[in-house]
This record gives sequence, structure tokens and C-alpha cells, in this order.
Amino acid sequence: MKMGMRWFGQADDTIPLEYIRQVPGVSHVVGALFDVPVGEVWPLDKITALRDVITAAGLNLEVVESVNIHDDIKIGGPQRDWAIENYIATIKNLAEVGVKVICYNFMPVFDWVRTDLRHQLPDGSHTMAYEDALVQGTAQETMARMQAAAGGHKLPGWEPERLAHLAELLDAYAPLGEQGLAENFKYFIQAIMPTCEAY
Repeated sequence: MKMGMRWFGQADDTIPLEYIRQVPGVSHVVGALFDVPVGEVWPLDKITALRDVITAAGLNLEVVESVNIHDDIKIGGPQRDWAIENYIATIKNLAEVGVKVICYNFMPVFDWVRTDLRHQLPDGSHTMAYEDALVQGTAQETMARMQAAAGGHKLPGWEPERLAHLAELLDAYAPLGEQGLAENFKYFIQAIMPTCEAY
């Protein structure tokens, strides 16, 4: 087993790689690119630059969390095949720099929801947390609360340009149901698996 820690990049993570390297047993960083719009190809030069920053700190990049999946893939929308082709190109680019594990999720509308990005634990350390009562109300109310609580930090899936179309996005998912989402997941997996197996 290899031990790794999630790192949100130089611009967004308050923990520098030098601190991660000091954690006993940790040899890897779980990284990502946060400036590439969902559905676009992750450019090889940006992936290489991320890997180089991590290796310069004496760590390795073999896991990415996550390459977000475009909503048209999940809903079977008009840009589905374009987004899948870009996802496949991203898989190839990640493999070229040594990434062996690509995390993703197929959750509708949002990635994992967190209501507190700096929840203090009894020992004084901090973690992200979720409290269901804080997400009650309309989507717009919830969105406003989440953005205020984020303290300027960005969460994948909560980008302002995406949230501006939240009502339309919720409407697009509404008729799918569990079966429709499962069928679109199967379509996606069948499309990417030949590339995954080849790399």
C-alpha cells in the first residue's frame, strides 16, 4: 500500500507540500487541476507542471481526485459524446505522466456536499464537515449559504458560472430517475474502458 494525502494545489491549499512530505509514511499526493472547465481536456503541459511541482517536493503523483464528469454525460445531453472524447483524452494525458488512478463520481448536480470547510474538532484540528440542516430550503438559499461559508475557497461543482444555471441543471436531471442515470453511467463506462485498459 502507498500512503498519499489530498492536495488542492499551491493556489488553494494552505498546507504546503513540504509539510505533507514530513508526515510519516506519506510518499504520494492526490492532486487535481482546478482551473480546467469540466468537459475540457486536461492539457498535458498543465498535468506535467503539477507532477513536476509534486516531485520537486520529494513526493509522487499517481492518483488524481477527481476528473469531474460533464453533466451532459450524466443526463445524456447533446454534448455527451464530445465530453466523453475529452475525458478519454484526459485519461491518456494523465497516464502519460504516470497517473494510475483517476477518481470520479457520477453524482447528479453536485459533487460531495460540505457545509463547513473549516470545522474544528475537539483536538483543535480542522476538517470539512456536513450538517443536513444547513442545506434545507431552496437551492438558491443553500447556494448563498455555501458560498458565504466557503470564505473565498472554491469547491469543485460549486463554481459561480455553474451555479448561475442551477435551476436549469436541476430540471435537466429531474426526469432521469435512478434507471436513467444508471443507463448513462453504463454508456460512459463502456466508452472509456477500452482506453483505461490500454493505459
